[in-house]
Amino acid sequence: MTTPSKQASQSIDGLILTRQWLEQTNGTSLIFWLATEEGPLRVVFEAQESVCFFPRSQSKLVRQILNRLKGWRIGETELLNFQSESVSALYLQNQRQLFDVRDKLAAKGLHLQESDIKPTDRYLMERFITGAASVTGMIDQQKDFLSCYAPAMQGTDYRPHLNAVSIDIETDYEAEHLYSIALYGEELSLVLMLSDADSAEQELENCTVRFFSTESELLQAFVEELRALDPDVIMGWNVVNFDFRCLQKFADRCNIKLTLGRDSQLIRWRQARDGQDRYYALLPGRVILDGIELMRSATYVFENFSLEYVSQQLLGRGKLVEDVDQRGAEITELFQDDKAALARYNLEDCKLVWDIFEKENLMGFAIERSLLTGLELDRYGGSVAALDFLYLPKLHRQGYVAPALAELESSNISPGGYVMRSIPGIHDNVIVLDFKSLYPSIIRTFRVDPLGLVVGLQEENAIPGFDGGQFSREQHILPALIETLWAARDRAKASRNAVLSQAIKIIMNSFYGVLGTLGCRFFDTRLVSSITKRGHDIIIQSKEFIEDKGYQVIYGDTDSVFVLLGNVSKEEVPEIGGSLARELNRWWQDKLNSDYGIVSYLEMEFETHFVKFLMPTVRGSEAGSKKRYAGLLATGDIMFKGLETVRSDWSPLARRFQQVLYRKIFEDQPYTEYIKQIVVDIQNDKYEAELVLRKRLRRKLADYVKNVPPHVQAAKKAEEIRKTRNLPSLYDSGGWIEYVMTTSGPEPKQYRQSPIDYDFYIDKQLAPIADSILVFDGSSMDKVLDRQIGLF
Repeated sequence: MTTPSKQASQSIDGLILTRQWLEQTNGTSLIFWLATEEGPLRVVFEAQESVCFFPRSQSKLVRQILNRLKGWRIGETELLNFQSESVSALYLQNQRQLFDVRDKLAAKGLHLQESDIKPTDRYLMERFITGAASVTGMIDQQKDFLSCYAPAMQGTDYRPHLNAVSIDIETDYEAEHLYSIALYGEELSLVLMLSDADSAEQELENCTVRFFSTESELLQAFVEELRALDPDVIMGWNVVNFDFRCLQKFADRCNIKLTLGRDSQLIRWRQARDGQDRYYALLPGRVILDGIELMRSATYVFENFSLEYVSQQLLGRGKLVEDVDQRGAEITELFQDDKAALARYNLEDCKLVWDIFEKENLMGFAIERSLLTGLELDRYGGSVAALDFLYLPKLHRQGYVAPALAELESSNISPGGYVMRSIPGIHDNVIVLDFKSLYPSIIRTFRVDPLGLVVGLQEENAIPGFDGGQFSREQHILPALIETLWAARDRAKASRNAVLSQAIKIIMNSFYGVLGTLGCRFFDTRLVSSITKRGHDIIIQSKEFIEDKGYQVIYGDTDSVFVLLGNVSKEEVPEIGGSLARELNRWWQDKLNSDYGIVSYLEMEFETHFVKFLMPTVRGSEAGSKKRYAGLLATGDIMFKGLETVRSDWSPLARRFQQVLYRKIFEDQPYTEYIKQIVVDIQNDKYEAELVLRKRLRRKLADYVKNVPPHVQAAKKAEEIRKTRNLPSLYDSGGWIEYVMTTSGPEPKQYRQSPIDYDFYIDKQLAPIADSILVFDGSSMDKVLDRQIGLF
């Protein structure tokens, strides 16, 4: 696009990359950076007021308290609060003044409503703009970007191609000295490295290495390179709290300005309220996406989120070092002796991140989530904020403002999902009938909604809830939001857009959890219990319906029932399962129409068939367990839920032992010789590498005083050894510890000094796993091993 310095008004569609506000003497300036086909676009709205609300009956008090202040005004509205009181709007010159006034009024017992909404979010949500916008106005061509002041903006679903770069830095173990910075992207493979060598540049295979004699020169080169690349997105692994925090520290030491944002803007840092070591970074005009946080937001589950582990799981390759756990020392050795190898290692970390983003389409997930919720691209979690963004503008159109957090009361805690008492044993042909998105469908069916509760309590013909709640049949917001998202997910599934489907599912299912969170302005136990207790009722009545059909329900959990079919052929199962689901759906439709005059959106599905199914007992009891089971699927795979094989704090050997043993028993294969042989092999040191236990230290090491579990004991031993060797601490602030149980107790893997305690692994790891299934065959680990006592 070629644009003169000033031109006639035009429209450009763009995806919002960053948003910020600046306090000015004439009000607040709102600044949005967007990615467009014509290049980066900066949009500025100047002299914006901040707004919040209070009961009109308190106007005299508000005027009295603010009488001596300047820069505020009161505006009358037609809105009501949740107590059905008329409210007035309080406008202030900027956000800082709003915070000051909020504190003054709170000290007098008056809590302003919606005073915590960010002005950038307020501007977007009230115009129903989520992640993308169509900008109309006078466009000014700057040197490296487009700029538009005082435009009009409206929502759109624009999806651009974002220019990205993956970065990674290498330092010494203590992160006190910078060694190199790697950048990788489309047609980009570059490493900037500190060196006292004469050469300024070296070409390796598929990689360029540039050398700099000082840290200051290296950092300045990085700033210039990023500015030239001009990416929309910077991706990495723990990239904010390690790479960028370290770069900021090094830059401060060298008196270098990290002008990495567009228009040469500095990074803006914000420290997390709940932790001293966690930071958030705003880089105006560019998005910083952290692979770890993004994958957690997308509900990925890994034993740990180290780049090595995740890349091995997803890509089948990992870091270019021999010992990943001791890589700090090895990186320093490479820096001193083999800079080419360090460059390859540094760049490979960037490539691993890039390839994970590509393979899992994490960029697409971030974009779709932003378009759905209005949250920033780099906002992780944020379910409460997402509900606010979608709900508040609709609430205002219905004539209400939301309550203040300080006004919330909690008199009782609503129960969680219903978990049925199970029938233990090894069962043949068990099918699982699942309610599709049960909690969202309850919200939609029974009109469970914050505004619906306020209005419904005043109506005679309201839909009954639980714990005194009842909901308006006509005036509600959340059910319609669910309906819109539900339809969008069905379209995404039909078009096989897995990324969009997953994003919608996460958002839709988060609404229940949000309503049950004390940090949500709509928290009310009547809302939550009208979802969870309704869920209990639905599962119980569904169980009774199925058992009236002649089948036994052996377990139920939140939104599923496990139905024992018994002696039927494999070919009959799909027809039985599908028929039960269809009949149950029709029964619920008729029942809810008859009882409440409402349409049922409850949808039972048949998807899972276990040819063999194990429901273990609670250890030391004959009662069936909960949330713990395993089964051989009709596909031939084995599913484990809550058992040792899916828990990272059990040894790899124990987990593999469970998988092999269960398959043998499910498939009616002999198993005694396998058990005996694996015990012999353990005692013959065959499985030493598979005996390592791994567990997380969730607190600082010094916080473990009275209760010192094995993994903490191992960590303390490791710290003592490292101290004697003048090595830095590994575990003082928490983290993951790998350890082995020895004859002297738990010892860290890397510093093991005593022989392995094989009896521990046999008696405390293998035996509980074996006994949990052998009991149903009239056997046990002891009985199997006693058959050849002479072997021991």
